[in-house]
Amino acid sequence: MTTTTNTEATTTDTAALESADGSALLGSDIGLLILRVAFGALLVVHGTQKLFGWFGGYGLSATAKGFGSMGYTPGRFFATLAGLSEVTGGVLLVLGLLTPLAAAIALGTMINAVHASWGQGFSGGYELPLVYALAVAAIAFTGPGRISLDHGRPWQRSGAAWGLGAVVLAVVAALITLAVR
Repeated sequence: MTTTTNTEATTTDTAALESADGSALLGSDIGLLILRVAFGALLVVHGTQKLFGWFGGYGLSATAKGFGSMGYTPGRFFATLAGLSEVTGGVLLVLGLLTPLAAAIALGTMINAVHASWGQGFSGGYELPLVYALAVAAIAFTGPGRISLDHGRPWQRSGAAWGLGAVVLAVVAALITLAVR
């Protein structure tokens, strides 16, 4: 009797954790959802702080002055580029849509953020952008998981080759940005 009850409970618990296609969701799918949504949403917050002054941010004019003082001239262009990249990459990560591209956008931006804050040292300097960079690089390789808009679509891409492609694209974009600033 105890065995039957445990089996029934296990079957019920598994049924509650099925994806839209009827397959059981794995802990990794839920973990990737949490990682994507958390880091994506935080990137959106940072981007809107730069662009609109939301969430206690400085807004575009003050952010542009800050970018100019860091050597990113014209400051307004680079502040807008950084803000739009954070918002775009963040929204795509939250949705799990075009994930390798989303990771490349976010990673390229974070490489520049690490560079810009390098002189401030690790703690209180480049630590936070480095954490973001590592998280989005991991997502580039793992893919978005099954709880995403990419899952099961013809455009879904993940794996080592796509992760490496996203990292290479991010590094090239970051280097171009650093070269023209």
